[in-house]
Amino acid sequence: MDRRSLPDLAPGWVWLVGAGPGDAGLLTRLGAHALAQADVVVYDALVGDDVLALARPEAVLEYAGKRGGKASRRQPDISLRLVQLAREGRRVVRLKGGDPFIFGRGGEEALALVAAGVPFRVVPGITAGIGGLAYAGIPTTHRDTNAAVTFVTGHGAGGEVPDGLDWAALAKGAPVLVIYMALKHLATIAAHLLAGGLDADTPVAIVAQATTPAQRVVETTLARAMADTADAGIEPPTMVVIGDVVRLRAGLDWLGAMTGRRLEADPLAKAARDTGS
Repeated sequence: MDRRSLPDLAPGWVWLVGAGPGDAGLLTRLGAHALAQADVVVYDALVGDDVLALARPEAVLEYAGKRGGKASRRQPDISLRLVQLAREGRRVVRLKGGDPFIFGRGGEEALALVAAGVPFRVVPGITAGIGGLAYAGIPTTHRDTNAAVTFVTGHGAGGEVPDGLDWAALAKGAPVLVIYMALKHLATIAAHLLAGGLDADTPVAIVAQATTPAQRVVETTLARAMADTADAGIEPPTMVVIGDVVRLRAGLDWLGAMTGRRLEADPLAKAARDTGS
């Protein structure tokens, strides 16, 4: 695709751009095109320096924070700033980790722009719940394990476990759970799922710093998830995946294979033999 065929970021517009889960190579072509045109880039804490380096040299980079447990600007202030910059005739990129519309509050910012009469475009990004798990060698779906996947936030607006979720229903009806921002409340979430009937030996993986050189993966079970994560010294940002797809990592850990891990041709069969099921 010739760059000239891509849409221009016009003065007075705001583009909500997903930066992807970490690896700059996962930024979309349209996202990179936006950064190359922007006058101002308002970015979140989880956006890496290698992604920011793609902004044109004259662009102003404004830090907005937005990381659980860390100092951040208030969401209404961020939305107001986007409106202000657009009304000044700037070409604005709001750069958000992952995808703007998947637990990224992009919808809130877009609605604020609508209310202010500011034109905008959404540039989707690869969300960590898909791209991050792929780098860990864990598919979100596989026809031998699950025909559905449920994306959940483990961190509510007030910083606690979301109280509007029916954890018992999730335990019974979701064959695979992919949980964002769950590390702080992992023990509570595990307890809810165990109380809802999920087996203590259900496979769990915690993926930290997904798609970056610092990526780490802990494979464990629902009963041991919190203890094993603490023992490993895992820190956010993390993704938590719960379900039998985690067993497939023994055959699909392509990053591990690059450093010598021997992959299993049929990891589900091996897991069944090991558990005697």
